[in-house]
Amino acid sequence: MAVATQPIQRVGMFGGAFDPPHTAHRALAQAALDQLRLDVLHVMPTGQAWHKARTLSPAHHRIAMCEAAFGDLPRVRIDRRETERQGPSYTADTLAELRAEYPAATLYLVLGADQLLAFKSWVRWEEVLSLATLAVANRPTNIGAQALRGDAPLTDLSGVDVPFARLRMPLQHVSATALRARLATEPADDPSLDLLVPDAVASYISQHHLYQTAT
Repeated sequence: MAVATQPIQRVGMFGGAFDPPHTAHRALAQAALDQLRLDVLHVMPTGQAWHKARTLSPAHHRIAMCEAAFGDLPRVRIDRRETERQGPSYTADTLAELRAEYPAATLYLVLGADQLLAFKSWVRWEEVLSLATLAVANRPTNIGAQALRGDAPLTDLSGVDVPFARLRMPLQHVSATALRARLATEPADDPSLDLLVPDAVASYISQHHLYQTAT
């Protein structure tokens, strides 16, 4: 006798450049899975990022690094659709597709605090709010190219005037910007990077010589 499968009721979308994915990304995915009780979390590497001035690493590398970073987490799907879409990638379009795929589910959009502060600059942000609940993890302030793990204050979200749910997780003092700056001069397998980059991601970066400064 076939066992009836439970319907998918809670779906998360976690998008980003993931250039590269790091330990804070993984911690956020784990927090979303556990605290939102997600049936599935779509990890969504960005395609053509309308809001980024720099050129992203090729999509196939970022997808492979996401598979290395998140592939062992239960209920995670590495979703390539934005990298395969022609033209700029807009979250509203992706959420609309997920709504069509999961018509009865509650959708959550997983964000960091820095993204929440910029949320009203997003294309069709009102549509995003109509489709999904924002689930936000706080981040330290001022984690740019010089970011290191250490003490830093929380990002102040008191002025945010859109509804969101908070995800509880320890502060992660790491950013992809900081990692790229480090990886330009340090090998990915340097022990000082162990807490910043998942081992499988570091191995992939080393194998493909990503982020190294040309000499």
